[in-house]
This record gives sequence, C-alpha cells and structure tokens, in this order.
Amino acid sequence: MTAPEEALRVDPDDYAGPATVAGVPVQVNLHSWFEPIDGHVHWIGRIAANDALAEACSAGKPAQIVVGDASAEGRLSDVDPWGRFRISGIGAPPIPAS
Repeated sequence: MTAPEEALRVDPDDYAGPATVAGVPVQVNLHSWFEPIDGHVHWIGRIAANDALAEACSAGKPAQIVVGDASAEGRLSDVDPWGRFRISGIGAPPIPAS
C-alpha cells in the first residue's frame, strides 16, 4: 500500500489510494462535490474487492472510512459484479487536504 500523500490526486475533490473501512485496510476511489440544491458536500466511492471487508460488512450498513487524518461516516451500498462495495456520505469527505 502507498501512503495517502503518495496516492493518485488528479483533482482536489478526488482520491485514489489506501484507506480503512470499518477497521479493514482497503483501496478506494473517492469523489466529492458541493451540491447547491441541498447546500451540502456529497461524496461517493468504490472500494476494491476485499474478502475481509465482505465478511465484516454488508450493503446498507453504516461504516467509518479513514484516509490518513481524514475520516467520515458513510453508508455501504450495492456490491458490483466484481465484488466492490460502493460507499457514500454527506458532509466533510474523507479526502485528506492536498
């Protein structure tokens, strides 16, 4: 795994790299944006397939995601055909400052 500061940063609102979800080390791709309709920051992402996470969590459950010093409460949802959970949340995203 690479350190969060070594992870891919294409856009300040995007993050691809290591994280911890529900205490399980994983790889994630995250994106955040401000939604003017409700006045909140929203964020979404996909978590790379991970057997330990699949055993510890299930779709529809809340989960804490930690990336470096940033953390947020999110909700796990659908698992795609490749075994990747989607995670989403509203509020400060778990994307560390550049």
